[in-house]
Amino acid sequence: MGRFLTVGAAQLGPVQRDDSRKEVVGRLIDLLHHGHRQGVELVVYPELALTTFFPRWFVDDIAEADHWYEAAMPDVETQPLFDEARRLGIGFCLGYAERETTPGGDVHRWNVQLLVERDGTVIGKFHKVHIPGHERHEPGRPFQHAERYYFEPSPYGFPVWRAFGGIVGMMICNDRRWPESYREMGLQGVELILCGYNTPIHYVPDPSQDILQGFHNALVMQAGAYQNGTWVVGVAKGGVEEGVDSLGQSCIVAPSGQIVAQALTTDDELVVARCDLDWCARYKETLFDFTRYRRPEVYTRITSQRGVVLPPERGTR
Repeated sequence: MGRFLTVGAAQLGPVQRDDSRKEVVGRLIDLLHHGHRQGVELVVYPELALTTFFPRWFVDDIAEADHWYEAAMPDVETQPLFDEARRLGIGFCLGYAERETTPGGDVHRWNVQLLVERDGTVIGKFHKVHIPGHERHEPGRPFQHAERYYFEPSPYGFPVWRAFGGIVGMMICNDRRWPESYREMGLQGVELILCGYNTPIHYVPDPSQDILQGFHNALVMQAGAYQNGTWVVGVAKGGVEEGVDSLGQSCIVAPSGQIVAQALTTDDELVVARCDLDWCARYKETLFDFTRYRRPEVYTRITSQRGVVLPPERGTR
C-alpha cells in the first residue's frame, strides 16, 4: 500500500504589470477549485506568482520597487487564498517577493516560496539560493535580468520538512539547474521537491541556447529526480509577459526521472499527478543507496572550491 499524494502543478499564464494582486489571487483560487474537483491535496504555484517578473526592469532607487514585495504573508489581498485553501482542505506552495525588515531596521529582499498544509498551517519558507542575472543596469539588453540587484542569495540552504505524509523540500527557478540543490535535499531523505520558475525563452548572453530551453528545463529536473529518488514538481509562468516570451512546460517528474504529467499550453493550467511517495525507496535503497555507495571523502572540491581550478601545465609541478 503506497503513500499517495495527489499534486497539482498550477501553471500561470502571463501576469502583466497592471494586473492587480486581487486579480491574480482570483486566478490562483480558480486553479485551486480546478484542483479540488480532481481530488488534489497540494497545489504548487510558480515563482513570483503574485506579480509580473519585475527584475526585467531596472530602477536606480530600489525603494521604488517596494510595491512588488510582500511585507506580510498573508495580508489583506492574499488572505482569500489562504481562507479558500483551508476551507477546501488543500495545501499549497506559493512563490513571491518578500521584503523583510529586521528588529534592528535592516531591510532584506528575498525571492521565497511558502509551504502551507491542508489545515492552513504554515510549514516552512524557502529562500532562493542561486540568484542568476546581473546587479547593474545593462541598457543594451532587450530586457533586464536584474535578479542579483533585487534579491539577496539565501544563507539558509536547502531545508526539508515533514509534511503531506512525506518529506518535502523546495527550490526556486535557477536552483533547479544546480545538482547540489537536489543532493542537499536528497541527503535529508527528500521525497517531493517543489520548484517554481520563470524562464524567458530568449537567453540574452547566448541566444544559441534559446532553442534548448525546454530540453534543459526537463533535463535538470529529470536528472535531479532520478539521482536522488524523489518526485519533482516544476511549475512555471508561461506566455508573453510584458513583451517577454516565457517557457511554461510545467511538469511533474517521478523518482524514475520520467515525466508523468506536463502542461500543454502557456496559459493558466493545472497539471495533476497521483504521486506514490513510496516509489522513492525503489531508488534510494538500490542504485542511490547513499550510505552504501557515496564517497564524500573524494568529493572535497565541491564544498572547498568555488570556481574552476585548472590542472597544471604538462612538465610543471
